[in-house]
Amino acid sequence: MPRPTQFVQPPLEFIPPDLNFNVLRIARSILPVWMRRKTSIANIEAVNVEQLVELYQQFQAGKVRLLLAFRHPSADDPFCMMYLMHYLLPRTARRMGIRLKAPTHAHFMYDRGIPLWAGSSIGWMYSKLGGTPIHRGKLDRVGLRSARNLLANGQFPLMAAPEGATNGHNEIVSPLEPGIAQMGFWCAEDLRKENRDEKVVIVPIGIQYRYVKQTWNQVDQLLHSLEVDAGIKPQNPDRYARLYAIAEHMLTVMELFYTKFYHQNLPSVENAEPNARLALRLQNLLDSALTVTEQYFNLQPKGTVIDRCRRLEQAAWDLIFREDLKLDELSPVDRGLADRVAEEASLRIWHMRLVESFVAVTGKYVIEKPSIDRFSETTLLLWDMITRIKGGDAFKRPKLGKQSVLITVGNPISVSDRFSIYQGNRRAAKQAVTDLTQELQMAMEKMIL
Repeated sequence: MPRPTQFVQPPLEFIPPDLNFNVLRIARSILPVWMRRKTSIANIEAVNVEQLVELYQQFQAGKVRLLLAFRHPSADDPFCMMYLMHYLLPRTARRMGIRLKAPTHAHFMYDRGIPLWAGSSIGWMYSKLGGTPIHRGKLDRVGLRSARNLLANGQFPLMAAPEGATNGHNEIVSPLEPGIAQMGFWCAEDLRKENRDEKVVIVPIGIQYRYVKQTWNQVDQLLHSLEVDAGIKPQNPDRYARLYAIAEHMLTVMELFYTKFYHQNLPSVENAEPNARLALRLQNLLDSALTVTEQYFNLQPKGTVIDRCRRLEQAAWDLIFREDLKLDELSPVDRGLADRVAEEASLRIWHMRLVESFVAVTGKYVIEKPSIDRFSETTLLLWDMITRIKGGDAFKRPKLGKQSVLITVGNPISVSDRFSIYQGNRRAAKQAVTDLTQELQMAMEKMIL
């Protein structure tokens, strides 16, 4: 009998932040070369860095605690943020005649799942760079305690992405998770308990990518490869018509897949106009894919699509990384059964991974503004989907050309000024977190060019 492809694992251990300045120094020195060779980034520019310089100076003087909330459209964002902190920030400070203590670094929060697909060496490196992990799908008390301590007491500001994950769109901000706002209020609370007078400030930071050369050759090649994979022949030479045809074909294929093999009933959307119909069909399909997975894990649909994805991921991890078993004491039979459970959980979570790539897709994103950037983003999302269906590695995306990056430092948002409202009662605290999250959302949306 074949062995399972996913074996049961011991519990995921917390990876404590363990900042090592030698590792940090090496990472900083190789960053420009790494970006040039391993990413599509050609250059990085930033606006309003002067404001970050002043805030960082206040942080080093013990006047403020900083929470840097950055947009997360791409897996390359951490490189951009590190370049901002280690190159653009000190360079701007020197131009302003302000002396900042080196290094100008930031602690950061990262998804505990990253070392699972990127390798354990990444977990080690993130730890040595002062990062702290968080489980996205559960109340991770250990992870939250670590992040909370870094925000209140860390040697550097804390950096995090309030969208929670990449959404693949430069010009759409996903609904923000409330954790960043909550962290800000917890920090204000911790400072108050210790009679410290630092102000708590959230700094929104926008990141946008643009293709340096507006050439369509690689996009057209990718479109052709997707048509081949989907088994369709273009009926219309128009580029958007081809993209639309691939999307519609894949929707039809996946609707049949979930209807025939998973017994899902997808509602009809025939009365909607074409682009709206595409978006409705996609949302219905995403709901069905999540429902299939929720049924297996015995979970009730609750919250947004992102919320449902997080809960499902954690449900799968609970069956793969077993906290309820002592693996070295299991009999061969019990170990074999645990392996089967882990394998099935790994297979079922595949449906959620399909959904993750499409949480921000609107159906009108390209037609509203048919730029090469929007076209490329949408085509790459389709590539992600088809690659996952084929069993390939969706993290090895094709590169469609070099990109320039624009980082925008937004106006600081004071958490401390809202703390008296947060202190009122439980209902007032919840509303304060909601309001602060919404203000951060609007600030990030305003930075999109």
